[in-house]
Amino acid sequence: MTEHEIPFTRARSALVRDLAQHTVVTAAPDCTLADCAQLMRTEHVGSIVIAEGGRPRGILTDRDIVIEAVALQLDPRTLTAGDVMSAPLATVRDDDDLFDALARMREAGVRRLPVVDGDGTLSGLLAVDNVLELLAEQVDSVVRVVKAERTRETATRP
Repeated sequence: MTEHEIPFTRARSALVRDLAQHTVVTAAPDCTLADCAQLMRTEHVGSIVIAEGGRPRGILTDRDIVIEAVALQLDPRTLTAGDVMSAPLATVRDDDDLFDALARMREAGVRRLPVVDGDGTLSGLLAVDNVLELLAEQVDSVVRVVKAERTRETATRP
């Protein structure tokens, strides 16, 4: 490498803990689908982490309830979250890099990942929506830089 070459390194990404929602709606595996649906409605969420002893065991989405119960005309008052939840569960650690979390989402084919701490205890939920919000903020910042440069140039050069 010559003295004028700049070494290429991957840009530092945000950590999962910086983007994750830290208030997570949870339910036990024995919670009925009807109760889970009511919880989703009350809390205005589309998914619930199914947990035992503070550790995530699965995830249940509003789509799971529709596809696995309603569409099959099964009784959501008798089926439980444990019967329908997506498992095995892909998770991400709170100190993981965002790029690694996105790779895990891609590999698992999911848009949400429960976030766990070093002990495996649930500490948050990372959704693609969180990443999109960050990207939108960054794009907005770049647009503002371009506009500021144009404004400066217009003001200084007739």
